[in-house]
Amino acid sequence: MPATAAMAFKIGRELEVNRLGYGAMRITGRGFWGPPADRDEAMRTLRRLPELGVDLIDTADAYGPFISEDMIREALHPYDGLVVATKVGHLRWGEDDVSPWPAVGRPEYLRAATMMCLRRLDVETIDLLQLHRIDAKVPQEEQFGVLKELQDEGKVRHLGLSNVSVEQIEAARQVFDVATVQNGYNLADQADEDVLEYCEREGIGFMPWFPLASGELSKPDGVVGEVAAAHGATPGQVSLAWLLKRSPVMLPIPGTTTVAHLEENVAAVDLTLTDEEFARLDGAGSPAAKSAAR
Repeated sequence: MPATAAMAFKIGRELEVNRLGYGAMRITGRGFWGPPADRDEAMRTLRRLPELGVDLIDTADAYGPFISEDMIREALHPYDGLVVATKVGHLRWGEDDVSPWPAVGRPEYLRAATMMCLRRLDVETIDLLQLHRIDAKVPQEEQFGVLKELQDEGKVRHLGLSNVSVEQIEAARQVFDVATVQNGYNLADQADEDVLEYCEREGIGFMPWFPLASGELSKPDGVVGEVAAAHGATPGQVSLAWLLKRSPVMLPIPGTTTVAHLEENVAAVDLTLTDEEFARLDGAGSPAAKSAAR
């Protein structure tokens, strides 16, 4: 069944999307640098998204860099019925997993980067623009201010944040309406539980990155493996089903470069966990981190 079976969410209380989206970081090369190893398969994966009812696509100018946005435009423009979210505020210094991704929050840089995103995606207005990371070297109100200017100018429809604390979200909300937050969150790492709970209270979409991670829990004798076996499902599908059940503002964006894996991920919307299974999974995930977050 397509992803439309998942409950919908309204970004910014008006832009409706299905709650299982797609993260386009992985349609790039090793270390998220350069083109993908199998570009044709990555393009087929992108073109399969609307056929499966996946209508939220998340990318960033740093992915590639630039390649992810270019491929999304080539595969899916003019994006009929699709919401394309992108991010600005990171530079890339190298083509491996350990090279730094320095944050750059100077207002003139954020404006220029946004203008280039508009060009690469070939749109007049970006559906959702997210600040990839707040730059500690620049007053955060300056970073928030230029984003609000871009929104007021019609270049951005909705604004979001990534890798932030509750305090930072509240500071940004003094300047603009925060529509989404994108932080790390999965079964194995729930350290940002307080951010998720804040977003749920305030009706802010929460887009967890690395949503499929489950660590030791996914082993055959782990709780994820056991629940997966009971449903004839994969550990990844169980992880996504748990996220979707965890909160009505949860917008998982699993990424992949193959059609087969995409179809497997989307099938997770048909996996209904019992309350007992959900509680077992919830209790097994990162209890120390959850306690610290609270």
